[in-house]
Amino acid sequence: MLSSNNIFSPAHGGPLVSPTQDIVLGLYYITKERKNQPGEGKMFADIDEVLYAYADREVTLHARIKLRVGDKTIDTTVGRCILNSILPQGLPFVNAVMDKGKISEVIKEVYRIFGHDETVKLLDRMKNLGFEYATIAGISMGVDDLKIPSKKEEILKKARQEVQRVENEYKKGFITDGERYNKVIDIWTHATDAIEDETFEEMDKFNPTFMMADSGARGSRQQIRQLCGIRGLMAKPSGEIIEHPITSSFREGLTVLEYFISTHGARKGLADTALKTADAGYLTRRLVDVAQDVMVTEEDCGTVNGIFVSAIIEGDEVVVPLRERIVGRIACDNIVDIVTDEVVVKAGEEINEDKARKIEELGIEKIKIRSVLTCETKDGVCRKCYGRNLATGKLVELGEAVGIIAAQSIGEPGTQLTMRTFHIGGTATRIIEQSYVQARYEGYIKYHNLRTAEKEKGYVVLNRNGQISINDETGRELERFALPQGAFVKFKDGDPIKKGEIFAEWDPYTSPILTEVSGKVRYEDIDLEHTVKEEYDEVSGHTRLVVIEYKGEYHPQILILNEEETEVLGFYPLPPGAILLAKDGQKVTAGDVLAKTARKLVKTRDITGGLPRVAELFEARKPKNPAIISEIDGVVEFGPFKKGQRKIIVRSETGMVKEYTIPHGKHLNVYRGDHVEAGTPLTDGPLVLQDILNVCGEKRLQEYLINEIQEVYRLQGVKINDKHIEIIIRQMLRKVRIEEPGDTNFLYGEEVDKFVFREENERVMKKGGKPAIGSLILQGISKASLTTESWISAASFQETTRVLTEAACAGKIDRLKGLKENVIVGHLIPAGTGFSTHREIEVVKLQEDSEEKEG
Repeated sequence: MLSSNNIFSPAHGGPLVSPTQDIVLGLYYITKERKNQPGEGKMFADIDEVLYAYADREVTLHARIKLRVGDKTIDTTVGRCILNSILPQGLPFVNAVMDKGKISEVIKEVYRIFGHDETVKLLDRMKNLGFEYATIAGISMGVDDLKIPSKKEEILKKARQEVQRVENEYKKGFITDGERYNKVIDIWTHATDAIEDETFEEMDKFNPTFMMADSGARGSRQQIRQLCGIRGLMAKPSGEIIEHPITSSFREGLTVLEYFISTHGARKGLADTALKTADAGYLTRRLVDVAQDVMVTEEDCGTVNGIFVSAIIEGDEVVVPLRERIVGRIACDNIVDIVTDEVVVKAGEEINEDKARKIEELGIEKIKIRSVLTCETKDGVCRKCYGRNLATGKLVELGEAVGIIAAQSIGEPGTQLTMRTFHIGGTATRIIEQSYVQARYEGYIKYHNLRTAEKEKGYVVLNRNGQISINDETGRELERFALPQGAFVKFKDGDPIKKGEIFAEWDPYTSPILTEVSGKVRYEDIDLEHTVKEEYDEVSGHTRLVVIEYKGEYHPQILILNEEETEVLGFYPLPPGAILLAKDGQKVTAGDVLAKTARKLVKTRDITGGLPRVAELFEARKPKNPAIISEIDGVVEFGPFKKGQRKIIVRSETGMVKEYTIPHGKHLNVYRGDHVEAGTPLTDGPLVLQDILNVCGEKRLQEYLINEIQEVYRLQGVKINDKHIEIIIRQMLRKVRIEEPGDTNFLYGEEVDKFVFREENERVMKKGGKPAIGSLILQGISKASLTTESWISAASFQETTRVLTEAACAGKIDRLKGLKENVIVGHLIPAGTGFSTHREIEVVKLQEDSEEKEG
């Protein structure tokens, strides 16, 4: 319980006790540099000399000086020398501006080299130094410190002109209302970002407001933008963005109307906070319940299995580098430097910070590590599969209650994240849609399953699951991008490309429905009575056909026929909301747009959307309108209509055939002749977790779950180590459903623990009997908690009467292995010092030697 023992966060391994606010500001202030200060350019032999000169007022705090460190001379400042005078001796000279992040890094490094005691002392010295210099600096804030950027009006004027241009396009009927809305929001988002950049460009680097935000002491870029630059777009309580932004800043003052819109956001923030706290608390309770019996129970389970991890890349930036994902984990196999054949990490050895950095420098893209997901320990997990205890930086101890730690690590940010929204007062920060890709490397373009047709703007992508990679001269793949249908590619297959060149662009707001073949358009089931309506746009004066929600036997689609109109070359189902662009009887060539659908109007991404998403994944709920995925590798063919539903056939090379019925209104992701792999979505929609498990297997499902859950937290800038999520997923994948009982004692359809299943099968096989066959099932966390071995724990969670009745009827025995059941019956919990190996330790007072006493 002692605070000085809890320096690092068990959730992500970063420092918990790290200076904040005034201390950060003080340390940041002294490590900044200023040009043309008294004493600039002077040379000093050591830090003490600098401190004497500063005391005698020979040099000022921010003066740039030269200092001898070891056998080198470095350029630094007086303030940085003062900082280094309190750091432990033996630490390399820290020569940087100290913001909050940098201070955390220094603390972590000191802990790694010097250990616990020295770190605690350093934190105290930092506190004293920070407060002292924050006081001396006398940083205060006045209205004049909030400088309005000079280019603000110019940026606003340009944005208004662009909005006007978009409005005109809409009036002429070129774009729909949804597209107009999306484009307007996008223009204002860009303008707001530009004003934010200008605000920071023009601020003096010693401006108090700037220093507070830049150091990480208080406030954020967004808040300063709202004070000096522009308040920006606001969200309605429903989460939609109001398209007229507040162009004033708080410094200039808001008009009455702007103030009214402003209150929208503030109230939503407060309401959200009240409502979401309960949800976050409930999620934590369910997580604790599902994982409460996971403890570290043995040294090494001896498994040879593990999971592969690689850096997480989104678009063209590395979001989580490989080293962050493997530090503190145990390597499964030897990791070898390909060039020198030197073993960097042996199998079964912990990967520390230095080794992780070395693995990354060697250019190794993915490695196999031990994980609790593949741990073979029956009750709990083993030390090797869990790896490092992030709170201590050492390998986890036996008896550690890692399940509870995992549940708290995932649940705690949930309560934090829900509080996050109201700080910016509902200002809409929207992820600006990416609408192009550019090369990060020089190399040659290679198409993968990509079909294109040549048009004026370039090559238009015809299919949906095509990709482009950039390869080097030897043919090694450097990077790969998936391209949406309708994107324009500027290079042919095999063309050379330079670094930084944009090679594909698309409209981020509409999804086109393109024809892949040339021919004549024929409308089918497109009639004004049932499937489409004429929309007269009052603003533009044009009418257009829009597909409406339809039921029954109707399937609006566009057929492409050959010249003689005897053969159907292609057909394109039209989803509700699609706007028809091709006319009946019109001649089209491959790559022409037949219809378009607006992509979903963007709501602000925010954890309030994220918390239900996390809960949905952990509860393994079936989403609405899920995607249909292919169960085998093969080529797509179209089958006949049956009862108004389209059939899709996937035929593999081995002759295996799978048929899928596509409900009408579902948009197809594949086309006739496309090659699909097992697990490829055939229609659009969210994926069903159970389908991924059945088709792609356990490993793929685990990977998908970890990435999806981490994605939600990452958007909010919250770090959680993968191992915590892995523990919860392990608990969700514990059960096997019996398909064939064989000679075992199981019943058909029974759900049993996979370790019990394995033991029973081994017992039967030893006697020469027939083993049972079962399939792995995925349970949501609530279901998993209720079906746990311990009925006491399950009864104390939910549905008490049902659980107790079932336990009584079945005559169940509770072996009291977890924490919860032991707390309920009043026993010492079997974790920590109550763990079996620790319980047997007795304190024996050794008899002191009486002769020694006399001596």
